[in-house]
Amino acid sequence: MDRPLRILFVSMHTSPIEVPGSGDAGGMNVVERQTAEALADLGHTVDLVTRKSSPDDPDELEVHPGVTLRTVKAGPLTKLPKSEIDQHIDEFREGLRTLAPADVLHSHHWMSGVAALPVAEEWGVPHVQSYHSVAALPNSPLSAGEPPESPHRVAGERLTAQQSDVVVAISTAEAHTVIHRCGADPARVHIVAPGVDTEVFRRLQPGEEPWRPTDEPLPNGFILFTARLQPLKGPDLALRALAHVEKWRRPHLVIAGEASQDFADYTAELHDLVPRLGLDGQVTFTGALSRDELARALRSARLSLVPSHSETFGLIALESEASGTPVIASAAGGLREAVAHGETGQLMDSRRPEDWGRAITLLLEDETRLEHMGVVACIHARRFTWQRSARQLVDVYREVMEGHHR
Repeated sequence: MDRPLRILFVSMHTSPIEVPGSGDAGGMNVVERQTAEALADLGHTVDLVTRKSSPDDPDELEVHPGVTLRTVKAGPLTKLPKSEIDQHIDEFREGLRTLAPADVLHSHHWMSGVAALPVAEEWGVPHVQSYHSVAALPNSPLSAGEPPESPHRVAGERLTAQQSDVVVAISTAEAHTVIHRCGADPARVHIVAPGVDTEVFRRLQPGEEPWRPTDEPLPNGFILFTARLQPLKGPDLALRALAHVEKWRRPHLVIAGEASQDFADYTAELHDLVPRLGLDGQVTFTGALSRDELARALRSARLSLVPSHSETFGLIALESEASGTPVIASAAGGLREAVAHGETGQLMDSRRPEDWGRAITLLLEDETRLEHMGVVACIHARRFTWQRSARQLVDVYREVMEGHHR
């Protein structure tokens, strides 16, 4: 029987402890945390290593049996915009060196990889890289939605793609990007899709009280946008699309999520857009929702909107589908893999608000089709489990360890 592994998940830019809803910009990344717990449930040991961002952050804390959060000091003890965190890569690397060597160093996002690559080499263990998002190149169509977080990001992504023993992509779309944009060796790229917790994200049960964004009556129900409030995610398109739905059938729009520190003024711009579009009283901004509240909101919504310029996968679409709520999403990146067009929702090639408004209208006016999509969406989501993701990762780890020690 293969021995259990000790794995270091290195995630320099995420905040420790709290696992947020998908609409929250802070906290440990949902994919990282859920994958770590699934690996531990298989009998492995995982350390989540991140930057200490507060004097109150513990040096170590067990967050799940077999999963320990470890924080290392790198820069000021406060939350920083992602565009500034890479200034402290060298300090973070020194913190990594103080930890006990693991069997595998698995870095999440480019900054973590730049910090961890030399440490993996010193320890004589493989380095595995995941990105979760990849920067848009200058002058690309995505540049308006995804401004560079750091002038070093593109170079850092290329370095980690080319020097890591393995790159784990979250979707076929991301695999294509890291090969063709970042120069990763195709033989070293593996695809491991994320999962969804179908006990948390499930359909509304008969007699269950639905989640409500407001005490006011909502005769047309509500539709949901949830993500970080930044241009890349397209909440402005969600608002403009709503304005193109006839007022008598227009649903309420819930926008759930917080602005990242790199886009501190963007939320105010969205609020200002509401009256300009004639949507007063028809939009609720909730801020970030907890995981449980997000799940309740998703299974109570009529539709969810994912109008991102780019997504390596689009986990929120999968969570919506597991909740029995069809998705209207951009036909971008991994969303083409998360959403089955015409079966669990609709993929949009257009970013014209009037086209999105028409798509919302056509789905909401056909209750039979909407119900059918919700049922199929639940079945589709069952294909994606965290246990499957963890087993696939262990296979990748063992394969790369065997090759590393030949």
